[in-house]
Amino acid sequence: MEEIIEAHKKEFGTKPDVIARAPGHFHLAGEHTWFFRDKTLSMACDFYVYVSVSFRDDQNVKFNFAQMEETKKCSLSSLKFKKEDKWSNALKSVLHGFASMGFNLRGVNVTVYSDILPSAGFGITTASKVAFAWAMKELCGFKAGTEILLQVLERGSRNFLQNDNFMADVFSAVYSKENNFVLTDYAKKSHDLIPFKFKDKTILLTDARVPRIVTWNEESLFQPENVLLLGELKEPKPSLYGGWHYEESKSEVNEVLSVVHEETKHRLLCIMQEHKCILDCVSAVEKCDFASFARAVTKSHEGMRDLYDVSCPEIDWILKRVSKLDENPDDLRTPVNCGRITGKGFGRGVYTFLRSTDVEKYQEKLFEYSRIFGFEAKSYVVKPGRGVCLV
Repeated sequence: MEEIIEAHKKEFGTKPDVIARAPGHFHLAGEHTWFFRDKTLSMACDFYVYVSVSFRDDQNVKFNFAQMEETKKCSLSSLKFKKEDKWSNALKSVLHGFASMGFNLRGVNVTVYSDILPSAGFGITTASKVAFAWAMKELCGFKAGTEILLQVLERGSRNFLQNDNFMADVFSAVYSKENNFVLTDYAKKSHDLIPFKFKDKTILLTDARVPRIVTWNEESLFQPENVLLLGELKEPKPSLYGGWHYEESKSEVNEVLSVVHEETKHRLLCIMQEHKCILDCVSAVEKCDFASFARAVTKSHEGMRDLYDVSCPEIDWILKRVSKLDENPDDLRTPVNCGRITGKGFGRGVYTFLRSTDVEKYQEKLFEYSRIFGFEAKSYVVKPGRGVCLV
């Protein structure tokens, strides 16, 4: 708290008028299924992005990212997306969202404070946008509830950044609570909190530092005809969370998907598998059954690796070592550790649920990883965080 006040004062010569914070997050499963109106299971983390704001005497906006020691500026009269502005474009999108909904803006000074930089992923950009929106609402006295602020964020993403608005990202930053996962249902545009009480487990996020190399264009999968194909394979099942599941008959699935290229078929099969993995994760969490949860997480990663083709040898190496931390690594029925690649893109993030007694061994494996591959991995111990608030 004191650090961001001092950073704001150092850059702008005055203390901030309002400070808001929002949590980073990662997705446990389902981050690639949004286009098919499916579900995403996420966890907000207790590393927070702080955004402080204060009024200016003109119509300009100045942004300062404390840890990056970088400043950007723009004018409210001519908000423009600039490739070189990178992290500040996300904040400008919030201003665009407010302006597009008729709110009268004034010039402000803005400081972003985050110990984890946006380049690591882990929801830092979304957290900065959400915290900025809440801070601007408070500073300017806007009469806007949560639903209006969600519309502000959506308009900024779609119209200014020209990006899809990923509800799971925003819901994680807005609605999360301690000791809960966030389950987003894209079909219903809703969320649920899933309480969990796994004992003696430590959650780590690891930035594997692998350069992001795109091996295929994910947007090529996001076609209406593919949505229709998977729609044919959806069946009602009221006993399941969400009320439906995918067809389980292999012959029926193969017949419906026979019209697409083999690579597309594999990726659609992964989307179907992810749905079951999410349901299995939720069921296991509700029963406090870690072994079932770990098996579902492992199955989800195998789909990302073998069917969806977004993993890489370095990340697979890390996760293989996670499984070897178990005294009985060949006993697939009762795993005590698990992990998975995480991120919407072809990312380099890994999350792991480890026995607390295995954390030191895992860190030793990361040292070995750095020596073998030449990428210095960075890991963070995290706990489920609380959604956006003023501080």
